[in-house]
Amino acid sequence: MRTKLFLSTLIIALTTLAFSMLSVNFVFKQQFSDYLTEVNEATLEQLPSRLSSLYQTRGTWDPVSLNELSHSLPMGTVVTLQDPSGKLIATLSNPMDNMMHGKGEMGMGMNMGMPSYSPASWKTKTFTVSGPLGTLATAEVRYPATSKILNPQDIRFQSAVFRSLLFAGGLALVFGILLSYFTSRQLVAPLRRLTQAADRIGHGHLDERVSIRSQDEVGQLANAFNAMADNLDRQETLRKQFTADIAHELRTPLTSIKSYIEAFQDNVLPANQENLASIHEEIDRLVDLSSDLKDLNVAEIGGLCLSLNYVDLKLLLEKIIHSLNPLIQEKELTLNWNVPQEPVITSGDEHLLTRLFYNLLHNAYRYSNTGGKITVTLTQTLDSTEVKIWNTGPGISEEELPLIFERFYRADKSRTRESGGTGIGLALVRQIATLHQGTITVQSKVGLETEFMVHLPKEVNVSPK
Repeated sequence: MRTKLFLSTLIIALTTLAFSMLSVNFVFKQQFSDYLTEVNEATLEQLPSRLSSLYQTRGTWDPVSLNELSHSLPMGTVVTLQDPSGKLIATLSNPMDNMMHGKGEMGMGMNMGMPSYSPASWKTKTFTVSGPLGTLATAEVRYPATSKILNPQDIRFQSAVFRSLLFAGGLALVFGILLSYFTSRQLVAPLRRLTQAADRIGHGHLDERVSIRSQDEVGQLANAFNAMADNLDRQETLRKQFTADIAHELRTPLTSIKSYIEAFQDNVLPANQENLASIHEEIDRLVDLSSDLKDLNVAEIGGLCLSLNYVDLKLLLEKIIHSLNPLIQEKELTLNWNVPQEPVITSGDEHLLTRLFYNLLHNAYRYSNTGGKITVTLTQTLDSTEVKIWNTGPGISEEELPLIFERFYRADKSRTRESGGTGIGLALVRQIATLHQGTITVQSKVGLETEFMVHLPKEVNVSPK
């Protein structure tokens, strides 16, 4: 890539330089030609006074003087000089015209023909040459509308300018090559480090990071790369922890079931209703675990569909609290119930909303201190409904608040399923809230309290598939 970038920059520099030099050269020639045209016209404006002075000095139209005058005429200019009666006195042109066209000097700069000069167009002017006694002659001037650079001095000047352009262009090219080399090196170096870091992450080194040395697009890419690596590292840690959690959660009830069956086989325990109920309880635990895993997986891949209906959230919360009431009383918790008198109707999937609020209320019961408080607040506006579930308890640290909705995350790695679950519940809660086009947030004070806030729209807009 470095070679491609260097060559691309070099080609752009060469192309830009070539076009710049051609443009400057073209503009210079055009401007210099316009300048010569203005100078030539200014010279021709002085021609009548010069011819008058020449005649008055010699008293006649002296061929030698006319020849000297012809040397100062602009290139390509032809002057036809006639006396007042119309008789031809002389035809003047610059002798350089004839020399440049291989004709040599004819009549000391005076000839009866016109030099072979072929510009795009011609201009003509007629001057009256006057003296003290009246009109001396009439001069008809024919000259190129656009002057060409034919004078040797002008050609040398143009060549010097072009050589200067070539020198400046070459110098700019050298600087461009050096600048392209170092620029490509500086641009490719961080990309090369990113490539090496990505390769190491691909081989399992998830602790690999790249240093950020700028705030440009490359720096933003490095930031995104480091964030991606952090997320991969965190997900890998959660995956390993989840694997260990699942192994533990599966082993515990299976070991218990196995122990009961072996005890039945060895006639150590009777297969009575009480012992069979214990086995049934362990089997229910396995079913619940598999159900949580299945629902979370279906929700994350977008396969969880809403069965929309109008749901009375007040009645739904009352049912959940009623089912948890024995546990709440056993833990001697105080329940504060702040809801409107009238029903609170919203659009949603009753089964999934039950799962959502059951998980939140069960967590509030689970993490409340014995003799603590739980407060449920239900409010509704014109277009939304908000449920707040607050409880006293150990709280959640600020570092862990952004992570608690991650799948398989558990703040206390030592918790058992009875005290802390497998970290699936809150991940499923967030998926259900998102599916209902709502949001869930949490705020907590360590050692004091925790509050979850669920915000749901009154109408869920489901786009047709």
